[in-house]
Amino acid sequence: MKYLCLGYHCEQTWQTMNPQQRQALVDETLAYENLLREQGHYLDGKALQESRCTTTLRFDKGKVSITDGPYAETKEQLGGVMMLEASDLNHAIQLMSHQPCMRVGGSMEIRPINENITSEGRNVT
Repeated sequence: MKYLCLGYHCEQTWQTMNPQQRQALVDETLAYENLLREQGHYLDGKALQESRCTTTLRFDKGKVSITDGPYAETKEQLGGVMMLEASDLNHAIQLMSHQPCMRVGGSMEIRPINENITSEGRNVT
């Protein structure tokens, strides 16, 4: 089963780390992703730019409003996403609980991918 894993971090924590600490954490995280890839679990993933680069679209009654920055009212911001292959939710939790970049704090949302709908919007069940 495929899962989308969304990592949320406090950007201020990241910014207060010295460059060597940040690079060590990035290196360790990439090594863990390579291990997951070798084991057939890592499908894809991307780090995101800082939340100040965000634009949020809000949809209400057929109208769209545009807001600079993230709309979520929280100190944690989405920092990256990973597509993961796991046998079930417990397996996905086990794999993500070892993600090195999460040691600095934050949260990880793990959500199953709806594989019953194709990219063309057709239901395959």
